[in-house]
Amino acid sequence: MILKKVAALFLTAGLAVGLAGCGDDGAKNTAPAAEAVKTIKVGVSPVPGGDLMKEIAPVLAKEGVKLESIEFSDYIQPNLALADGSLDANLFQHKPYMDDFAKEHNLKIESLVPVFIAPIGIYSKTLKTPTDIAEGGSVAIPNDPTNGSRALLLLEHAGLIKLAADAPFLKSPADIVDNPKKLRFIEVEAAQLPRSLEDVALAVINCNFALGAGLNPIKDAIAIEAKDSPYANIVAVRTGEGTRPELQALKRALTSAEIKKFIEEKYQGSLIPTF
Repeated sequence: MILKKVAALFLTAGLAVGLAGCGDDGAKNTAPAAEAVKTIKVGVSPVPGGDLMKEIAPVLAKEGVKLESIEFSDYIQPNLALADGSLDANLFQHKPYMDDFAKEHNLKIESLVPVFIAPIGIYSKTLKTPTDIAEGGSVAIPNDPTNGSRALLLLEHAGLIKLAADAPFLKSPADIVDNPKKLRFIEVEAAQLPRSLEDVALAVINCNFALGAGLNPIKDAIAIEAKDSPYANIVAVRTGEGTRPELQALKRALTSAEIKKFIEEKYQGSLIPTF
């Protein structure tokens, strides 16, 4: 009888050890899966970048990539944060702006993939067409070189000014050679341009800030950039890091057929997919 009790105790202890061992194996088996999840931080403008991140987050999660979307309201911090490692990527700018900013600040960043064109537009609280502006009227344009240049080209196309034929790639108000209505140009931080509409006759506003202010570029702009614009918004990454698997997953998600359909249906032509 005693022998049977001893045997039973040994058997129970053996089962306990065995079960504990199974528990350890289970923990070891689940650990790699947890470690396999990669987190990427992507800097975006609230609209449309924030919208796109919400759409692709579930897709990336299925590939083991956790997406953290960080919203910025300016055009400076997202590139600085990318360069210093606070972000893994950003989506808010076109390549000419990125190249100019990187050169000025000595940053090593590059384009991963173009995603959409966001046409820049001319807006007004009072005018129906740009040529309705009175002599001496004020026009607000972005104060950064690339978008300021882009705005001046649009104003030239609208018939308000003429730029020097030999002007550099990045134009400024100094390159205006004909200004028949003696318009006054006010350079404003891009994010503040929608607010400037209260104080100026015309404002040339980037698409993302127009959308963020409740303006529809297709319906509300009185003139808009052509759809064949070379200023496609890109995903930017640090130089040489574009091959990281998690960034390749981001690239695939943002250029999928599902996202193309989302852009076309949600923005109704105010954003144009490049893929």
